[in-house]
Amino acid sequence: IALLFTDMVMPEGMTGLDLAKQLREANGSLKVIISSGYSVDIANSGIPAGSGIAYLSKPYEVKSLVAMVRKCLDQT
Repeated sequence: IALLFTDMVMPEGMTGLDLAKQLREANGSLKVIISSGYSVDIANSGIPAGSGIAYLSKPYEVKSLVAMVRKCLDQT
């Protein structure tokens, strides 16, 4: 798996950031895009600057999603 695309809000109290951290333990080069329609989720999420985790605000257009996926996969 090269890229995780997840929502910030997930069931049972888990967040997209929690999921990303768990999966990065097994694959440190995993690229991550977290999406949310609630800017407060991201503001309070604790996503560290320079972490390589991208944020895509909802709603978004397909071309924005495609561009974000390409940008993330092209990062080294």
